Amino acid sequence: MDDTETRRVKQDEIISLLLRIFRENGRDYIGTYSIAVACLLAVAATTAFSAWIMNDVVNSIFYERRYDLVAIISGSIALAFIIRGLATYMQSVLLSKVGNNLVARYQRRIFDHLMRLGIDFFADTRSAELAARINQNVGGIRDLLNMTITSIARDAISLVALVGVMVFQDPLLSMIVLVVGPPMIFTVNYLMRRVRAITRESIQYNSRLIGALQEATQGIAIVKAFTMEDQLRAKLSDLISITEQKSNKIARVSERMTPISEVLAGFAIAGVIAYAGYQASVAGEPPGAVFSFIAALLLAYDPARRLARVQVNLERSLVNARMIYEILDVEPLQRDAPNAVELTVGAGDIRFDEVVFGYAPGQPVLNGISFTAAAGKTTAIVGTSGAGKSTIIALMQRFYDVWAGTISVDGQDIAQVTKQSLRRSIAYVSQQPYLFEGTIRDNIRYGRPDATDAEVEEAARLAQADDFVRALPRGYETPVGENGMTFSGGQRQRLSIARAIVRQAPILLLDEATSALDNESEAKVQKALETVMEGRTTIVIAHRLSTVVNADRILVMEAGHLIEEGTHEELLADPHGVYHRFYQMQSRANFDIVRDIPEPAPARDGRRGRRRKA
Repeated sequence: MDDTETRRVKQDEIISLLLRIFRENGRDYIGTYSIAVACLLAVAATTAFSAWIMNDVVNSIFYERRYDLVAIISGSIALAFIIRGLATYMQSVLLSKVGNNLVARYQRRIFDHLMRLGIDFFADTRSAELAARINQNVGGIRDLLNMTITSIARDAISLVALVGVMVFQDPLLSMIVLVVGPPMIFTVNYLMRRVRAITRESIQYNSRLIGALQEATQGIAIVKAFTMEDQLRAKLSDLISITEQKSNKIARVSERMTPISEVLAGFAIAGVIAYAGYQASVAGEPPGAVFSFIAALLLAYDPARRLARVQVNLERSLVNARMIYEILDVEPLQRDAPNAVELTVGAGDIRFDEVVFGYAPGQPVLNGISFTAAAGKTTAIVGTSGAGKSTIIALMQRFYDVWAGTISVDGQDIAQVTKQSLRRSIAYVSQQPYLFEGTIRDNIRYGRPDATDAEVEEAARLAQADDFVRALPRGYETPVGENGMTFSGGQRQRLSIARAIVRQAPILLLDEATSALDNESEAKVQKALETVMEGRTTIVIAHRLSTVVNADRILVMEAGHLIEEGTHEELLADPHGVYHRFYQMQSRANFDIVRDIPEPAPARDGRRGRRRKA
């Protein structure tokens, strides 16, 4: 592809992107933009008028001594500047208002779009870099529209009007001056290509820098514990240096237009003045037309310079706008089925039927998993790391779609119901409790936005959190800080359980909710969990067997296969079983925290836990 075709493709991309932005936003701002354009046209007209009237100022007042015209000419000039000042103010305010609204609109739009995307997108995208990229890029669309409007309505019209004044006053001199155009166009095309590539690199390094800063501050405890200060300092220093170099390079390349345009303008203006001097001294021409021409030429310099730079500046904004649309154009991999219905949960019976799933093609994590989580009962899942336990929780919430098989709730295939209705029926407590910006009351109420204050406090009481919350100076109005780092792990987990309680969902999913807690915190959290589990269909992922001994059914997984299932006593009765091996590996002392465990004995009536073939 040669340079001409490359430029044509890039121009088509620019036009296509501009049309898309105008198509998506133009209708909402047509009234405001119309007023702003009228103001810009008034600025252009008064600028051209200021140059044109110089002919009358010089010839009528100073050359012909028509002093009777002083008041009229002076008044018209004053009026022109008053109109220009008011029009400039109005267009600046209006375009700023539209620009700020565009930024807010795209911020909302991006966040709404991100909320529609699946877990897979966030698994592949660093959150810190994503946030930094959005903050940096969203202004590109605002700048793109504002520059387009001002360039066309103010600068282009001003330049055309001023060139018209120049041609009217002296056509020959105008032709001579306009020879500076081709060098200017060539320079713009060259700089445009350079700026496009450098700007994208700069934005990417800026995103990495902000992301690294965010990660370092969020993980400061680990940084201090592992004495990583020097390593991170060196890493950030390198990123800062590269970012600085890219920013300096953008400045060097984009600002090259200034000396080039100044040199060309200097030669043009010097030639005009020399010609005017010759006309006045040799030909005896009245100086008014020449002064008017020079005024138009000087006034035309600014809009010409801005127009020469506008495509370079547009390239920077286009890079930002493209990166925003790269996010907005990501299609959610998971969508509701065309005829999806609302999930209606009755008893709450959950069934996995020959479920196969993996995160990468050809690499299944679950292989034909089948089990039933009985309504109103607790089903626990145990197994080694990587066995597929947490994947079952993710599939139950339709964070991913199964490759084969079905998952049903009360006989309703969850692939055929809306994701919102499914997830509204589920309360989830994760291994790592996450608290959001806001107060303790706000965080509990996230479970159900319409919950009353009394319901929030009752949920906290049931979650064994009410006592420590009320002991705080501000009680339930205490800000949690960033992810609640001022609270202990057990306190954060109990607040997370309160959020699950207030949700009042018929299905409860617990993903190793106590594995990271000390024994005392675990006992309190386990007591809170017993409250929230009562009467709900519960699936529990557990690392510590002490948390599942009372489960109605225990499933044992290994390498993506369900290999054993039964009650605690039934599984212990098989001395060769995997569950029995887990039990032997864990200290009996861990079990005494929850309840006294009797000596393993054969199950009554000769029952044994069922072994499954992998």
